[in-house]
Amino acid sequence: MGEVSILEQRRIEAKFAARLLRTLSEELGEERARALLRRAITEMAHAAGREMAALKPGNEHGGNPPDLADYAALLPLWERDDGIAIQWLERTPEKLSFNVTRCRYAESYRELGLADLGDTLSCNRDGEFCHGYNPAIRFERTQTIMGGAKFCDFRYTLEKKKDETGG
Repeated sequence: MGEVSILEQRRIEAKFAARLLRTLSEELGEERARALLRRAITEMAHAAGREMAALKPGNEHGGNPPDLADYAALLPLWERDDGIAIQWLERTPEKLSFNVTRCRYAESYRELGLADLGDTLSCNRDGEFCHGYNPAIRFERTQTIMGGAKFCDFRYTLEKKKDETGG
């Protein structure tokens, strides 16, 4: 049996997270429970980003951080099982722009009755993963399918080092 796709992993996590959130909400109140869940998922996303960055040859100890071409090479992991459909706009080592035109992650949360958690369980991870992967990557997104938009707009830029910008 092959490795579990990220899409399937998210479905498994969502079921557990929903039950945990209900339990924590009973004890701590819903607002505090959601904040704790978001914090835990943020920490997981940072760790996953660091782990993926360490897989880049020469970056085992952080000496050769990955760029956006390296990041783009990872996207098939999220596309697996038709998890997302990507419309490419720009793809360079310094800039990455694309739209996600179909998101089975959002569809899965809705199917599980967890649409209200989709942002916390998946959408929030996108920028947080980048922070762990390479803190110089800047991520911007103004809309998501999970939030009701027709597509998610992913825009990444890689900040140049000061010595590269003349400063």
